[in-house]
Amino acid sequence: MPQPPGLNDAERRLWAAFPTGASVVLGDGLPAGPDPDRIVRADIITRLLLGAGDTRPGAVAAVRLRGAYITGQMDITGGTVEHELRLEDCRLVREPDFSNAETRQLRFAGCRMPGFDGGGLRVDGYLSLSGSRIDGSVRLARAQLGGGLRMNGTRITVTDPTQWAIFSGGLVVDVGAFIRDAEITGGVRFVGARMNGGLFMERTVLSNPGRIALDAQSMVVEDTAEFSNGFTALGTVRLRSARFNGLLSFSRARLDSTDPARMALHASHIQADELLLWPEEKIQGRVSLSYSRIDLLMDHPSVWPDELYLNGMTYQTLRGAEFKDRLSWVSRDKEFHLQPYEQLAAWYHGIGHDDLARKVQLAKMRARRRGLNPVGKAWNHLLDWTVGFGYRPWLAFAWFASLLAIGTTVFSIEHPQPIKPRDELPAFHSLIYTLDLLIPLDTFGQQLSYDAVNWSRWVAYGLVTTGWVLVTALIAGATRVLRPN
Repeated sequence: MPQPPGLNDAERRLWAAFPTGASVVLGDGLPAGPDPDRIVRADIITRLLLGAGDTRPGAVAAVRLRGAYITGQMDITGGTVEHELRLEDCRLVREPDFSNAETRQLRFAGCRMPGFDGGGLRVDGYLSLSGSRIDGSVRLARAQLGGGLRMNGTRITVTDPTQWAIFSGGLVVDVGAFIRDAEITGGVRFVGARMNGGLFMERTVLSNPGRIALDAQSMVVEDTAEFSNGFTALGTVRLRSARFNGLLSFSRARLDSTDPARMALHASHIQADELLLWPEEKIQGRVSLSYSRIDLLMDHPSVWPDELYLNGMTYQTLRGAEFKDRLSWVSRDKEFHLQPYEQLAAWYHGIGHDDLARKVQLAKMRARRRGLNPVGKAWNHLLDWTVGFGYRPWLAFAWFASLLAIGTTVFSIEHPQPIKPRDELPAFHSLIYTLDLLIPLDTFGQQLSYDAVNWSRWVAYGLVTTGWVLVTALIAGATRVLRPN
């Protein structure tokens, strides 16, 4: 097919090179402006991609162009492209539109453009925007990228708070999504995305202060999700209901909501084989892991935020923190919840540390005190001091022994007076008399035979009262009648 009339020199070179897929170099680096020697109309590229050019047996036709200033819009909407497109160091005046198109490999390397529309795009190879600067939104809703997504070193800037820097819903990426060393100003939306080859965002900076930096609700990632090694999110990272069939890593990352009242990491209801939550510094903002299922959780006290929601979360293994720190870990929710304590106690019990499991249960009962009324708090304190809520029954025996020693000493000094006839009166013994006062039942007959006198009578009253309290507390603690369901 002969070249169409009206082509400029750059366009004639591109048309001639198309059948062999040879690269056409119009200059090195991005054109500063509409240099006549570098201008290529988008319509010419579109016509070549859609089959207007000749092909040659034994050669692979393709559009490969470097250093061009591309005017007009590359509109492939709904088209089927059989040829590779590779643009390097090109400046596109208008955003290319590949919505609902079927294409081979697409590569925009080091280009400058006002956006990219790939809604419904299906690519057999990969889509690459690596090294490009995009002053607008990249739209990939429902796109299917068979060879992966590459956005390494890409800079995307969206200043309109109602727009997303990357917008996708139902995106499917095979092989892998590589968004390393990128700078993205504005929110990134991967809601419902499926990353079959992993998601890699090391050293990438997402900046959307006071808003959502990354919204990846219900996303599924096979293999590895790397938000690590310098990854920075200024704004909320929302992963609610996402599933990670492998590692989810925030190692040496930075999570900062930029607003203490907002979530820095909203990861409730997620599933992950392994969660490495070990950023470079303390997380700024709230974190939620509520109702998540994690096989292995590795974190460290130095990075925990002030507010941490763990209610409903289950895990198989914990790493990175000592026991005393884990008690602080489960208490960082402003509202008291039983489940985080029960889960932690069950984990310590499961690895053979029954003593630590009991300490967790004790800490749970003390934390519960915050929400009780004054009477409940008083009874809670009493159970804590006397029997440790049943988890430290030896306290009751220690109190009992102390009171027994006090009573024995007092009644050895101030003998009670007999109140029965001499022939029915058992021999007085201060130790046995004290035991009779402390034990609610008249076990030895001393309490009914003798009556304390003078100041020692108040001691007797106190022993009777504390005896009843100790027995009640011991029974309540031992049977866990105050343990909430």
